[in-house]
Amino acid sequence: MSDLITPVPTSPSHEESAGMIPNPSLDFLIRFWGVRGSIPTPGSETVRYGGNTSCVEMLVGGKRLIFDGGTGLRVLGKELLKHTPVEAYMFFTHSHWDHIQGFPFFVPAFIPGNCFHIHGAIAPNGATMKQRLSDQMLHPNFPVPMQVMKSDLKFYDIQAGDVIKLDDITIENGPLNHPNTAIGYRITWQGRTAVYATDTEHYPDHVDENLLHLARDADVLIYDACYTDEEYYDPKSPRVGWGHSTWQAGLELAQAAGVKRPVMFHHDPNHSDDFLDQVEAEVQSICPNAILAREGMILPVV
Repeated sequence: MSDLITPVPTSPSHEESAGMIPNPSLDFLIRFWGVRGSIPTPGSETVRYGGNTSCVEMLVGGKRLIFDGGTGLRVLGKELLKHTPVEAYMFFTHSHWDHIQGFPFFVPAFIPGNCFHIHGAIAPNGATMKQRLSDQMLHPNFPVPMQVMKSDLKFYDIQAGDVIKLDDITIENGPLNHPNTAIGYRITWQGRTAVYATDTEHYPDHVDENLLHLARDADVLIYDACYTDEEYYDPKSPRVGWGHSTWQAGLELAQAAGVKRPVMFHHDPNHSDDFLDQVEAEVQSICPNAILAREGMILPVV
């Protein structure tokens, strides 16, 4: 696979690992606020990779894009309090709990003067993203309704295949193979592209054509690598049909699509730091440019 990849550092720099912006003048940066799947996993065994669920921020051409609102969104919200008033564009892949449970704790949404443009597809049962975010904040599940949020919340219903233009930023999306549906996003600005593709399950006999199109020639591909092949195909407890993929399938997709840097994401809650270290070593033995996502990591798209 390495012959398809433009040489880049094989692991995050010190600045990336520490959560520092390596060069503030860069105009396309990805920051990881939550990289875990299914459920938050705090504890001594998840310190290096992090235990918050899915939330990725992209700073693109002067605009702030936020993908998913897992518990990492709460931590991002604390950072955004330093930069008010805030305008950001939020994009949800779907509304399974690990992707929305940070939204009720997103403090900037409660502050007047902030503005959030919130995008999400309508669920198979007809519920909009606004309805689903609101429902999780209703009694008896939560004490504070969404109406208490005093920022300007603008909701947009989208569907797979839509193309959104934000000035010179192009955001494409496509369907993912996940229970109750999900969508992935492709962000392109000035010839550079990052793809956010979680949660999705690979097909055993062919590369997903929708993902292949979404990830075509991308500089960065953030991919659902929840399992290893051994776990996925375990004869005693297989993960087939659970809606998630493996790092091996992620590398196959990256090779077929001509991706420069694959980033393995949505780590299984049972995977410790030591286990993920071993996974990253195996990943990089096949694709030196690939990395595992870590909370606080900042990745320039170049």
